[in-house]
Amino acid sequence: MIEIGKRLIGSTEEPYIIAELSANHGGSLERAKQTIDAAKLAGAHAVKIQSYTPDTMTIDCSKEDFQIKQGLWKGYSLYQLYSLAQTPYEWHQDIFNHAKKIGITLFSTPFDESAVELLENLDTPAYKLASFEITDIPLIRTIAETKKPILMSTGMATLEEVSEAVEVVKSAGNDKIVLLHCISSYPASLESANLQNIPILREQFNLDVGLSDHTMGATAAAVSIALGAVVIEKHFKLDENENGPDASFSIDQVEMRELVNTSKKAWSALRNSTFSRSNEESENIVFRRSIYFVKDKKAGQTVEESDIKRIRPGHGLHPRHYQNVIGKTLLQDVERGDALTVDVIDL
Repeated sequence: MIEIGKRLIGSTEEPYIIAELSANHGGSLERAKQTIDAAKLAGAHAVKIQSYTPDTMTIDCSKEDFQIKQGLWKGYSLYQLYSLAQTPYEWHQDIFNHAKKIGITLFSTPFDESAVELLENLDTPAYKLASFEITDIPLIRTIAETKKPILMSTGMATLEEVSEAVEVVKSAGNDKIVLLHCISSYPASLESANLQNIPILREQFNLDVGLSDHTMGATAAAVSIALGAVVIEKHFKLDENENGPDASFSIDQVEMRELVNTSKKAWSALRNSTFSRSNEESENIVFRRSIYFVKDKKAGQTVEESDIKRIRPGHGLHPRHYQNVIGKTLLQDVERGDALTVDVIDL
């Protein structure tokens, strides 16, 4: 179990819902703040941003290696994409202050050591490691040395790569790790969600596991909670008019509220494991069968098979006693419709 912003995160707590702002600010600091407000109103527990510049991600180069040739961002160069999608460093202080003002936790994904330094100066309460950075061992070590909680996305990673990243964090004296199952496709189809990886990761690494979800809607999130997910991260936009690089696989305020409510309900349905009768079920005992008298009888008479029936409601003796009570002596008068109980016969 870890703690972020005074909120415990683990299997005994409601799922922790993160609204990922990413590029859904549309190049406007004011819109970024409005989107954080909307996430708070929708019930998200935290907002996450991304901390990079195009120059910390790549270089401005026209060679083929630097061109995106397929998928949602086809036609951009890497430098063009990150120039468009970045949350400028000069916004970070305002964004952190705004989140604190309205009372929602905010943290970030750093993509290099300069971003970690920036976020430390802003006293970020936690870090997210992006899937594509899970092999950047020097960066992971720098994040781990802050001793702050780390949500580690595992998209595209092999178990060996996840293991190496986890060991790097632990070797720095930091065991505050939650793994996030993730499919690094934008958007990802439900058919490719591979949600069974959630229990596999939990068993393999003995760590809590969540979902960084790039599918559409809330279906994958609800299923992941049934499989033990303790965190759900979804890309979030202010409204359906957003048209930035991440908008097509982001949810809006209405959908986020639905996700929060669905997650709570899914978790509530799973929180107890018991075969004892619940209070709600106790009210339905009228629909169970038990043994009742169907004839008037006097004290001292013998109970005959024709005197009793196994019928609803369930206030009499359990049907397993049916054969045992036949031939027993009545201790008191009974009427048709009386429940056969231990105080009316000599068992």
